[in-house]
Amino acid sequence: MTDAMVDEKQQASAWFRQLRDDIVTAFEGLEDSHAEGPFADAAPGRFEVTETRRTSDDGSDAGGGLMSVMRGGRVFEKVGVNVSTVYGTLGTAAQTAMAARGVPGIEADPRFWASGISLVAHMQNPHCPAVHMNTRMFWTPGAWWFGGGSDLNPCLEYDEDTAHFHAVQKAHLDPHGEEKYPRLKAWADEYFFIPHRGRARGVGGIFMDDQNSGDWATDFALTQDIGRAFLPAYVPLIEKRRGTAFGEAEKDAQLVHRGLYAEYNLVYDRGTKFGLATGHDANAVLMSLPPMAKWV
Repeated sequence: MTDAMVDEKQQASAWFRQLRDDIVTAFEGLEDSHAEGPFADAAPGRFEVTETRRTSDDGSDAGGGLMSVMRGGRVFEKVGVNVSTVYGTLGTAAQTAMAARGVPGIEADPRFWASGISLVAHMQNPHCPAVHMNTRMFWTPGAWWFGGGSDLNPCLEYDEDTAHFHAVQKAHLDPHGEEKYPRLKAWADEYFFIPHRGRARGVGGIFMDDQNSGDWATDFALTQDIGRAFLPAYVPLIEKRRGTAFGEAEKDAQLVHRGLYAEYNLVYDRGTKFGLATGHDANAVLMSLPPMAKWV
């Protein structure tokens, strides 16, 4: 059995909120600094921030968070950066899913606590890659763990962009052991694969789940560095590509590629399934979906 881990929960929740604040500031900075190229004459986008609340079946407080969404910016067509801290009792379906994953004691005592950040960005310019990032901590009376990662989803691939994204992640993971990056990269390649399409949804990244080494501080530090890697891995790619001219063919390729993203998130993504199953705000859970997509 684990203890209540009150201090650890507070540290994790505060970290996810700080990371959210840093990313929102950086993304609005990209909107402000976009001075040349497509959409540069539009007004810079800003995040609309909405507080989300969750209640238990008996009407009691069950946590919530902040949903921050920017739509129609001059760099970001749609980007969501959500943080939440939720708690309560898992329903029957969620209990069954947790038990199947090997979480001990969940059926006897189905209380839970979860906190995390989730980000998905869909870009105006098809030369700019879409991206996903999330990190999270989960607690039950019988176990705790961390999970998350980030992956790049370009519709028009540039080998040098892929190399940069992975190199920054490797540099942040290497201090935790040189075996970490290859293992988490391979995990991402497996996790972000779309079986019914027989292909990956992007060019990969890093991913982990059920991370519990027995040392909470060590695992939290690893989770923090996964989060810290995100902005230096991603922002330079957008600064490089946002001014590139494009035509109808490139935009069409972007819309078709977004269809892959929507299929994956609705069919396979654990976070989407968990959020909907536990009664979290549906708009916050589904903010990852692209504003427009195309199937051919």
